[in-house]
Amino acid sequence: MAMKKEIVTGAEALMRSLKAENVEVIFGYPGGAIMPVFDALFDYTRGAQKAFHHVLVRHEQAAAHAAEGYARVSGRVGVCLVTSGPGATNTLTGIADAMMDSTPIVVIAGQVGIGALGTDAFQEVDWVGLTQPVTKWAYQIRRPEDVAWAVSRAFYIARSGRPGPVVLDFPKNAQIHTCAWQPASVRHIRSYDSYPLLNAEAVSEAARLINSAQRPLALVGQGVELGEAHHELLAFLEKAHIPAACTMMGLSALPSAHPLNMGMLGMHGNYAPNLKEQECDVLIAIGMRFSERVTGRVDKYACQAKVIHLDIDRSEIDKNVKTDVAVVADCKVSLPAITKQLEEKRHDEWIESFAPLFDEENKKVIQPAIHPVSGALLMGEVVHAVSQAVQGDAVMVNDVGQNQMFSCRYFKYNRRRSIVTSGGLGTMGFGLPAAIGSVFGAPHRTVCLFTGDGGIQMSIQELGTIMEQRIPVKIILLNNNYLGNVRQWQELFWNKRYSFTRMLNPDYSAICKGYGIHYDVLTDRKDLDAKIREMLNTEGPFLLECVVREEDNIMPMVEPGKSIDEMILEPHLK
Repeated sequence: MAMKKEIVTGAEALMRSLKAENVEVIFGYPGGAIMPVFDALFDYTRGAQKAFHHVLVRHEQAAAHAAEGYARVSGRVGVCLVTSGPGATNTLTGIADAMMDSTPIVVIAGQVGIGALGTDAFQEVDWVGLTQPVTKWAYQIRRPEDVAWAVSRAFYIARSGRPGPVVLDFPKNAQIHTCAWQPASVRHIRSYDSYPLLNAEAVSEAARLINSAQRPLALVGQGVELGEAHHELLAFLEKAHIPAACTMMGLSALPSAHPLNMGMLGMHGNYAPNLKEQECDVLIAIGMRFSERVTGRVDKYACQAKVIHLDIDRSEIDKNVKTDVAVVADCKVSLPAITKQLEEKRHDEWIESFAPLFDEENKKVIQPAIHPVSGALLMGEVVHAVSQAVQGDAVMVNDVGQNQMFSCRYFKYNRRRSIVTSGGLGTMGFGLPAAIGSVFGAPHRTVCLFTGDGGIQMSIQELGTIMEQRIPVKIILLNNNYLGNVRQWQELFWNKRYSFTRMLNPDYSAICKGYGIHYDVLTDRKDLDAKIREMLNTEGPFLLECVVREEDNIMPMVEPGKSIDEMILEPHLK
């Protein structure tokens, strides 16, 4: 006699499905249209049945960014749970951010009942229609019977292939109606080619080009992190003695101190690798998308080089830069396949040619930024001092603006999955909630957030989340009383017409006191090391406000409309 199946609500089916996906942390905010789910969640967050830790954020956008931070450092799928209407639309920026940066999150939003759809009911919005352009998949669960299948499919799509965000729209009737509980496991979707098969001819052609190269250069992107291909990357670079440079998103894919690591690419990257892109004879792009912030003028980018592009996403091939050889596959598979066919070579003379450019940048930019002899405190020296104190083992989270560029340039990494930044979308306000998620994603690591006075005020309400959860994030507020990145452009290209970029700041000490967060202020460089030690050694959250030079500029820089080899080391004032 067949065993009678258990009858459960759609909300209960969601809890069981999330548990089956090994979800541990949920970032959310309750509301009317998602209340049945939050009622079911209540029993799963306490007692013997406890399966989840729910983090009550103070704004739904923060839930999405926190899920991003969690996903980026843990390698798992981040989860958000919000209500319909404004609760759902508040997550849109985070969803778009996750899509641009290939971050696997699943956002589950409540919705009005099926019968009310299309009536402009209270807090109704076409959530699937709104999110389809910025998700890998958006789906409305109309029946409780479909919950298990939809959740399993959502997680499979979010984490597989090139990762990204998935949205589930959950009408209230599907939450409260019942069905026979039947687990589901989606591990294949017809026509969804998440892991393309490796082309042996492409592998051989790539190896042939690399073996014949005199001046090869590898460009390392976040795809190495997402593909967990760190060891494969090292084996590839070391066998053929290939210098490499990293995109901003890929900075911790290769240890900062590795002798083949030539630094950061892009508009504010390191001088040597940017110029050497214009001299190399074979350019090997690994898990990166040739953003215009990396290439500068595309029509003048690496025209002398044969280009090999390794990427899991076919749509990236030839999108921005014409490729000579495309190896479309997971780089964890493609890198060792190519490495197997590589000759063991040395490129000492080529690598040594980077040195004069390094020396020039070090003399004109780096040393003045991290070891100034006088004047106001600088962002670069603060970042450098924090990096030295944590010895490359911390997770570095940043916001967007000058704080992002300075922290990316001067923070160093020993471990993988150590940088959390908003790359493609450049979302101000990202830093604070992303740092919260990062702490839950890497609970045994120190998480350092670098943020500006502009960015922190876009999500400052999340200090309430930090207070409630006692999240031990170390916040380094680089306060220059400006929207610094825009101010820099106004200085360089708009005749110093600082139109609405100067900011009147609040009393951060009073704010921290209100939230019960440890606070100190740094104004003199003689106290720099001591106050950083105090911050790192203090249990719980800490905000260190660093009063820095107001008109500090991030250099080097590729000016807009210029080619990458026209990078300047010092400002050219208009």
